[in-house]
Amino acid sequence: MAEPSDNATVFVIDDDPTLRRSIEFLAESVGLQVASFGSAQEFLDGADATVPGSIVLDVRMPGMSGLDLLDELTDRGFHHPVIVITGHADVPMAVRALKAGAIEFIEKPFNDQDLLDRVQKAIEWDAEQRSRSSDVLVVRERIATLTPREREVMDLVIDGNANKQIAATLGLSEKTIEVHRSRVMRKMQASNAADLIRMVLEARAATG
Repeated sequence: MAEPSDNATVFVIDDDPTLRRSIEFLAESVGLQVASFGSAQEFLDGADATVPGSIVLDVRMPGMSGLDLLDELTDRGFHHPVIVITGHADVPMAVRALKAGAIEFIEKPFNDQDLLDRVQKAIEWDAEQRSRSSDVLVVRERIATLTPREREVMDLVIDGNANKQIAATLGLSEKTIEVHRSRVMRKMQASNAADLIRMVLEARAATG
């Protein structure tokens, strides 16, 4: 599993200053960085979407509610795991929160250690997702260095074709295919065909 970044931050969004301070103290007690906001809009105006970490979000706040903020996060570039906390929970609210992307839904009052455990798991999850996204970006950049012919050869390799079949499909000699295939493997930094197939298919799956 990817290690959380040193600047991983717990973003706390709650209009109750006492609760914010309590969560701040809790997170800082185990060495986590914290950024607190008194409203959803304050968060949108002041938070940096590139900073890794997790979000602890209250539901009922003046102005934009926590649930409405959940709907905004992805459009604003925030892909952090969200833990929703509320003192007025009901099933429809929980369902909406989870459908909107929250990974946890906790009722107040909550156990401090339970919240802390969930926050740390969320930060680890975020680190893993960011690591995968970084790996996918690297693969895409490598693919971009291939010539159109090399892309054709790579696609046929991924489909399970041998050099002889690729040569017949493209109307080229096996020797020429061997040269193109060698260049594909070098540019993609793949140790073998299985490695090439794995990295390309994972990148395509991440693209959707």
